[in-house]
Amino acid sequence: MSFPILSSTKKKSSKLIAPRNKKAGMNPMKPSNDAPASTGDSAAQKPRLAFAIATALGAGYLKPAPGTWGSLVGLLIAVLSHPFTWFVFVGAGLDMSLHAKAPLLSGSIGALLLLVPSVVVWFLLAYLGVRSSTEVAQFAGTKDPQFVVIDEVSGVHLALMLGLAPLGTPATFFHSSDAAAFALYTGMSLLNWRYLLACFVLFRIFDIAKPFPCRRLENLPGGWGIMADDWMAGIYAAICLRLALHFHWL
Repeated sequence: MSFPILSSTKKKSSKLIAPRNKKAGMNPMKPSNDAPASTGDSAAQKPRLAFAIATALGAGYLKPAPGTWGSLVGLLIAVLSHPFTWFVFVGAGLDMSLHAKAPLLSGSIGALLLLVPSVVVWFLLAYLGVRSSTEVAQFAGTKDPQFVVIDEVSGVHLALMLGLAPLGTPATFFHSSDAAAFALYTGMSLLNWRYLLACFVLFRIFDIAKPFPCRRLENLPGGWGIMADDWMAGIYAAICLRLALHFHWL
């Protein structure tokens, strides 16, 4: 009489265990079904415009030393964004095609037209750099991704702008005779390969060495920490460039 009781117990236990096995088989499928969806969402949300700006249109992916390539892009932007460069190109084109000379901008208005665009470009680079580097760092999950080089672009631009501008820049605009000479000097200096090379080397030295307070500036939140230490390196490079020009070392 005991055998039927045992058999019925097995049947009951098999019925109880069977649903548990089905649930256990279904649970592992849930993470695998959700993973592709989350991966697709993260790929769709990738800030492509921010990546393009932060990497200087892909210069940050170049090897070796992405920061060096970013600094070269910064030099190129600084030179091309200065109106004097275009004045030279337009003047050469007019001379070759029409045998005419390009009009020379003079006075305070001429100085403003020759200098303000470079300043505006730097502020634009700084603004876009902070925003784009913040987005890219958040997406990459890294505080300062190596492929972000907009900080070098902005830093070397600042080094050139400050290094070639006289200390009395604001007062210069009130004297029309000095303003034109100052604007032409600054523009011509940007086309001097020795000044460009010196600025590039000095900036890279300070960008790598990171003297005080560059390390502390890196602790600023988001893109500010990525950009600010390179601005400080640019200021150091500008000071050294000015000393080199003052003592006629270049």
